[in-house]
Amino acid sequence: MAKQFIIGLDLGTTSVKACIFNRKGSLIACVEERIISYYPKQGWAEQDAVEIEQLAVKAVRAAIEEANIGKDELIALSFSAAMHSLLAVNEQGIVISPAMIWADGRAAEQADAMTSTMKQVVYARTGTPQHPMTPFMKLLWMKENDYEPYIQAAYWMSIKEYLIYHWTNERVIDYSMASATGLFNPTELNWDPQVLDLVGIEANQLSRIVPPTTVLPPVKPDIAAAMGISPALPLVIGAADGQLANLGNGAILPGEVAVSVGTSGAIRQFSDVVKLSDKQETFCYAFTKDQYIIGGPTNNGGIVVQWLKELLEDERDFGEFLRDAEQVAPGAEGLLFLPYINGERAPIWNQHAKGSFYGVTVTHKKAHFIRAVLEGITFNLYQIHRALTTPEQSIRKIYVNGGLSRSPLWLQMMADVFNADIYVSENHHGAAWGAAWTGLVALGEVQSFQEIKNNIPKGTATSPQPEQVKQYAALFASYERLGQAIHPLYH
Repeated sequence: MAKQFIIGLDLGTTSVKACIFNRKGSLIACVEERIISYYPKQGWAEQDAVEIEQLAVKAVRAAIEEANIGKDELIALSFSAAMHSLLAVNEQGIVISPAMIWADGRAAEQADAMTSTMKQVVYARTGTPQHPMTPFMKLLWMKENDYEPYIQAAYWMSIKEYLIYHWTNERVIDYSMASATGLFNPTELNWDPQVLDLVGIEANQLSRIVPPTTVLPPVKPDIAAAMGISPALPLVIGAADGQLANLGNGAILPGEVAVSVGTSGAIRQFSDVVKLSDKQETFCYAFTKDQYIIGGPTNNGGIVVQWLKELLEDERDFGEFLRDAEQVAPGAEGLLFLPYINGERAPIWNQHAKGSFYGVTVTHKKAHFIRAVLEGITFNLYQIHRALTTPEQSIRKIYVNGGLSRSPLWLQMMADVFNADIYVSENHHGAAWGAAWTGLVALGEVQSFQEIKNNIPKGTATSPQPEQVKQYAALFASYERLGQAIHPLYH
């Protein structure tokens, strides 16, 4: 029987998704299993890697059953995963700590105490801005707090590494997941000895670093049987969800940017050189040995809209709620909003940042606040984007996905603020499709990453309106000045 289908297994923060595609990128089946997060103390955010591994097995089996295909029709299984998780494993391969996920903020004190000079040194060596989310900072917290698993750990892994280790007995990590640790040098493609010294661990406690197209050893027979796959099915290591979302949405050439705005958000683009920001505003993570992704994550995407909707006790659906903002002209009649209600990563990297409305008057109504919030989220993304590019670089296309991309008003706002054509990705499983495509490249089923452009449906563009482009340029300048004025108050 011809092999026609490939599985992209996406290990996210909120769910595990097993998506089955055909060679052209059409989704055949996708099963999602929700992940439970645990919050044992204020600012702590943990998950159970063993639970997640079991959910992954369950999701793969259910997706194959839903697709109604035979195991011999599968080409491969390839991984995508959320970045910045960290857990300890002992010599016997048993997990001895919860997995701290990106949202875990317990290392805020260590981040605050780090000198600006040291932050610059680590950033220059790793391309990772220093923030409590990074495994580098998490390890620093463990070292300074005599965290018991830190003392006992034989190995350190992300959730993805643990799953692969449990399935294949192989301790490996791809370039992009290694980059996200803040312990990896993307120029030299190795664990950075100087940075490892700072956190007190050895390179042999970390996994072997490999390209995203690496084919892994066979899955253990009992696990393959539980998943409903053949033990001979090739497993491909894949990459991190950010890189793969860009790939899966087609934003892979110069002048192409991907923006995802779900609960949080991110803006990313590929580069063929390591590119760092003078102000440490953006990350630069490796993807392959000669391709990198630069970008910035924001804590404040759709969750800000959700917060406002709940605050206003508005029970309508999101579409109706956001349409109120159409009643108001750009600029919300002088109302500006800094969207940092969850602290912020890019572009300011300040866990203590707070959200602010400025310019409130007696004439402002609900619609003005909705518009100001949407504009604040968009300006924040644009500020990250400006840190990624030089004035000479032109952005031709922006590919967007996530909940806000369903709002025509927001799409037009994006087009006007960025002065670029906006394309909505019709593939809502971009990271999973990027993982699947990486599997096809690894096995020689397709010739290049770039070929994926022929296998992504294209929607119509939302184009900028010249008059509103001018208005938003002036409004963004006011937004920047407001941010600079308020920044000294964060503590």
